[in-house]
Amino acid sequence: MIDIPDALVATQTAYNGEAGRAFLAALPGMAADFLERWGLRRDGEAMCGVCALVLPVVRVGDGRPAVLKLQPVDAETVGEPVALRLWGEASAGAVGLLQHDPVTGTMLLERLDGSRSPAGMGDAGRAVRVIAELLVGLTAVRPGAGCGLRGLGEAVERMMAAAPGVVEALVDEGERRLVRDCVAAVREVAGEPGDRLLHWDLHFGNVLAGPGGRWVAIDPKPLVGDAGFELLPALWNRFDADAVGSRFDAMTGVLGLDRGRAAAWTLGRVLQNACWTVEGGERRLVPEHAEIARVLLGRG
Repeated sequence: MIDIPDALVATQTAYNGEAGRAFLAALPGMAADFLERWGLRRDGEAMCGVCALVLPVVRVGDGRPAVLKLQPVDAETVGEPVALRLWGEASAGAVGLLQHDPVTGTMLLERLDGSRSPAGMGDAGRAVRVIAELLVGLTAVRPGAGCGLRGLGEAVERMMAAAPGVVEALVDEGERRLVRDCVAAVREVAGEPGDRLLHWDLHFGNVLAGPGGRWVAIDPKPLVGDAGFELLPALWNRFDADAVGSRFDAMTGVLGLDRGRAAAWTLGRVLQNACWTVEGGERRLVPEHAEIARVLLGRG
């Protein structure tokens, strides 16, 4: 029997409605099928993220520990195995993909130490540096034309089209002005959206310890674009308004990014999140995002 965590039931039901309920109903049979098909045995309690069921397993043939990840195939997840293969070929610092079923999206991944993450570091500055150093390897990969992954240029078009409605929906004039300034900053760099392979969600919890103590990125939402679009999660995690500037400087320094362009793309990330926030029915910006924007605009 597969016990589906209550948290996964809640998120699939809330975000995916009837399709989420259908996915949940199919999960036990799907898990049993892949355990048999790929020669795996269970090796621990079921875990989950927002959209995926994760089962610790061992390969019967060679005794290798791994995890079986089952998730719906959608715009956010379809590119994950593509990115993991590209990063694996480059030894870039992402979790290893052992097997993949393109029909269901099921993946067999290398087993990492779920108890060790930068999220647990006492020194947040050190955690930010871990993120930056991982991004050096991840964003060094250029997928090339025809990779099938989403592009930052398309995301920019959507957010710029939505921006007037976001400004109109916000109830605070200062926040409306911040969004207008984010739009102006993005407009300056939109013509060169970049060609690097981005993780797009590299927060402290999406990094785990691997063999030999190396840090490994997990759970990407792949996007092709400018590396400056990767910085916001590490500015927001364990938020400290006084540390926004120093974290930003540390990350741009490690990555060798032009500070002005990186600031513009980070403001783009604030704009993107503002679009999602308003789409969800809120009429105020996430306070931490607003403060990050103020700092990068020289108003912090």
